[in-house]
Amino acid sequence: MMTKDKALKRAIRARMDKTGERYTTARLYLLDLHRAEQDGPEGPDASAAAALDAVPEQTADLAASEPTGLPPRVAEPGFSDAAIRKATGRGWDEWFALLDAWGGTKHSHPDRARHVAEAHGVDGWWAQSVTVGYERARGMRALHERPDGFSMSASKTFPVPVERLFAAFVEPEERERWLEAVAFRNRTSQPHKSARFDVLPGETRLALFFAAKGPQKSAAQLNQERLADADEVARWKALWKEQLALLADYLAPNGAAR
Repeated sequence: MMTKDKALKRAIRARMDKTGERYTTARLYLLDLHRAEQDGPEGPDASAAAALDAVPEQTADLAASEPTGLPPRVAEPGFSDAAIRKATGRGWDEWFALLDAWGGTKHSHPDRARHVAEAHGVDGWWAQSVTVGYERARGMRALHERPDGFSMSASKTFPVPVERLFAAFVEPEERERWLEAVAFRNRTSQPHKSARFDVLPGETRLALFFAAKGPQKSAAQLNQERLADADEVARWKALWKEQLALLADYLAPNGAAR
């Protein structure tokens, strides 16, 4: 037991030195990698422990190396390696290696997203981002394409509390004061965290995710789904750029929101 613990700690320190990751992130990566590559009849945890017991002198080398032998990417995943590593603790090659070892191309989109969220502890929006990036890199979807059509995303940070930003989107009377050229119908919401809407007219759906960045700073992430094609993606991206600028003016200290 002591041999395994020492080997694991040595491997974690080696990975932390190489990647700059925190202890917990580096530890989870090593255990996940062993589970993916060396699952045995006694289960993934037993397999990982056995591997550390058997070859402790090689574990630091494993931590210091990047995944190799990956198939070439059909397309780039959409987020930079730095962004996905900052959000999830892993870069794209690490995610591709884990998902390939799990048999990712043989599963459905919901199963892939659920696996990323539940097996690797990634929250809902970033689990979807990892899943979509993997599907693009493995040639299973075009840029912005989803199982139910195309999608687009946009985000912006505002100098107001998250409660204020949430109300600006979710409360219909508040929304009408700044939103132009787009009509919503509220579906569901989780106070100050998320909201979902039907976009009218048509059949597209809009999901919003809110994050507090401080007492007087918050961000909104928009994901619009069920778009017809890439041209509609471009049109909505341009439109949302304008609408978010109007919201920024509305929420400004000297704007209409005072």
